[in-house]
Amino acid sequence: MQDRAFWVTWYDLPATGREKYLDWLHGSFIPKMLKKPGFLHAAHYESEIKIKPESRLNQLNDPDFPRGNQFMLVFGGVEPHTFAHPSPHNLHSELSAEENAMLEMRSGVRTSIFVEVARVDGPDANKREGEYTLAPVVQIGGYKSGTADEEEIMEFYAQGRMPEMGHLPCCMRMRKYVSVAGWADHGCFYEFTSLKGSDNFHAGSKNPKMAAWTDTLIRKFIHAPGTPTVGNRIWPPVK
Repeated sequence: MQDRAFWVTWYDLPATGREKYLDWLHGSFIPKMLKKPGFLHAAHYESEIKIKPESRLNQLNDPDFPRGNQFMLVFGGVEPHTFAHPSPHNLHSELSAEENAMLEMRSGVRTSIFVEVARVDGPDANKREGEYTLAPVVQIGGYKSGTADEEEIMEFYAQGRMPEMGHLPCCMRMRKYVSVAGWADHGCFYEFTSLKGSDNFHAGSKNPKMAAWTDTLIRKFIHAPGTPTVGNRIWPPVK
């Protein structure tokens, strides 16, 4: 059994009541959800780095689009329909008034359900804390293809990005996704043992051909505001 589907929620929280929410989320809500059939794991991340305004990445310019990025809640499941009983938008129907009140503390909420296309393990894959435990540091991105050709996107990951991640220091795993539900067409999920791994990634490719390909292709994508986002895992606690 493999975790081939991810349900990702990006959101913000107010300072007031945040600790109460986090205690509830980690101690009650996540354990409750993990009892559902097909749910394999969960992780909660607090954002460390956001893409700067001068970034070469194109980001959606829509004032009405949800812009939450402070936190990322990730559930891993057997397949996308794991998350359809009920779907995220209808989850409130099976929760108590108190539970819904907790979730209503969140703002700028957006969700995506992804199904995995491919994965590659990096040099630090053997440092995973458990069979499904996600890494201490992740980078999660969701984007539309924009003006990029879908076949070129496939070639880019298969021929360039994923083979490089298989050798990148501090990388545990990279997964490429396509969207089943949510705004994004595509998703990428990078796992690192530390922020140094993310720094290694953001330093760029040492292969001139790959660096040029990356620079040309990703300018065609349209990312969700503030993404991709790097986060430190706050649940489960890092050992």
